[in-house]
Amino acid sequence: MTTRISRYRLPIALILLSAVPDIAGAFRLTQLLGGAPVTAENARFLDSPLPAILHIVCATVFSVLGAFQFLPSTRRTSWHRLAGRVVLPCGLIVALSGLWMTLFYALPPSDGRLLAVFRLIFGTLMAGSLILGFTTIRRRRIAEHRAWLIRGYAIGMGAGTQVFTTLAWVIPFGLPDEPTRALLLAAGWLINLAIAELAIRLRFPVRAAATS
Repeated sequence: MTTRISRYRLPIALILLSAVPDIAGAFRLTQLLGGAPVTAENARFLDSPLPAILHIVCATVFSVLGAFQFLPSTRRTSWHRLAGRVVLPCGLIVALSGLWMTLFYALPPSDGRLLAVFRLIFGTLMAGSLILGFTTIRRRRIAEHRAWLIRGYAIGMGAGTQVFTTLAWVIPFGLPDEPTRALLLAAGWLINLAIAELAIRLRFPVRAAATS
């Protein structure tokens, strides 16, 4: 029993990491579908709800189902392949809908242009990583496929890490200003990418170099 539980530590940890963004997304989804009153904070979503709905639903599927793709026992099974056909498109929708919202939604009061630039950069990196993950598996380059999908998943899980980077500032200093908030959110993405690169090199020390 202990061995079986230990196998699920990573998926459970990843699901817990995504819990706050997923819960916040579910709350937003109820607003979009339940006819919430229009405010300055949610007007952009209510004016054009489809990108936000796709982003929320696909982000939840991507974070939860994607977490179980890290189980070694499933990697050579049909379940891994079938789940991957759901996880990868969901991740791509998350990245593309995030890019769309950044480009076409009005900036909310708490955001600024610096954060928009960061979102465009990391959204593009996420989409590119997932596309490379797909193209490498089509060519049977398994190690590169895993490396690119780890990178894409790490970026997609940035919202979970951003909870901690933001709290690390808010608790001692209070609410951040626009530039500081942008840097705190960027730190969440960068921390995840750094951990992803470390994991890739520890797991695939020779082949990973070719994907850098």
